Amino acid sequence: MENLSRLLKRPMNQLVNEAVKDFVDRRSREVEHDLEAALTSLRAYRKRDPHFTKAIAAIARAEARLGKNDPAEGKVVIGKLVNGQLVDEHATAGASPLQAEVRRLLNAS
Repeated sequence: MENLSRLLKRPMNQLVNEAVKDFVDRRSREVEHDLEAALTSLRAYRKRDPHFTKAIAAIARAEARLGKNDPAEGKVVIGKLVNGQLVDEHATAGASPLQAEVRRLLNAS
């Protein structure tokens, strides 16, 4: 960096600023291209299935197939707020004092 600064007779911070600007410009174009591709794909899907009936049917089949074993299904947690964190009373009920403290510290319960 020092050699380049000396050869170009420009301050290092200016070279760094230019490098960062070039990087951001390049990455912005790449991200824009990716977003355009995703949008094009979504528009094509919307033309093939304007009311998303196939997607809705696939979701309904998955819900019926997985039932209670659905990994994306939320679960009810009964507990209380302690310092802004929900503490599941059932998770710590059978735990040893050490386990309960570790769970509390890790915010796992």
